[in-house]
Amino acid sequence: MRAVDTGGYLKGRIRREDILSAAAAAYGEVGYHGASMREIAKRVGMSHAGLLYYFPTKEALLAAVLERRDAEDAEREQLSSPPGLEVLRHYLALASHNVRHPGIVDLYSRLAAEAVAPDHPAHEYFRRHYDEARAGIRDTFRALAERGQLRADIDPELATVTFIALMDGLQVQWLTTPDTVDLVASLRFYLQSLLTVPLD
Repeated sequence: MRAVDTGGYLKGRIRREDILSAAAAAYGEVGYHGASMREIAKRVGMSHAGLLYYFPTKEALLAAVLERRDAEDAEREQLSSPPGLEVLRHYLALASHNVRHPGIVDLYSRLAAEAVAPDHPAHEYFRRHYDEARAGIRDTFRALAERGQLRADIDPELATVTFIALMDGLQVQWLTTPDTVDLVASLRFYLQSLLTVPLD
């Protein structure tokens, strides 16, 4: 039987990952609209035509970058059901991960701001992302309230919206003035203020 040559396939996968990393960095620095395909190709050290071989359109490249981010997030998620304190601990761990990888925060902050426009290629992605986040966090706060672990004066619906806004806002503040904002400690302080039991 003839041996299968996987060298080209492996090289192609590595090249694809290099392109996605370069695109993510470019989007984080100048946004989706500011990062041209030619500039991304230059970052990887390949021709524009070579980049188009892997990603024929700018929209396809953006979609692949976001899909990779989702896959990386999914690998870190180990949430149990029904939801509870472990979900809040997950978000603290996520904040800690983001502090160690500021490019992630750059990417999401810039793209989310751009994607407010309905015609932005990532608009539906971020709309779905926030819808899913709200649903999961709302279920968590409701479950905590049923167990008596959420303070009686806390409305789970309002806490959900506030939590998402706080996390996004803290990340932007941290990007702008990292020496004055402790992202993880601030998030932990807020979450603990909602609870009747220790978070850690």
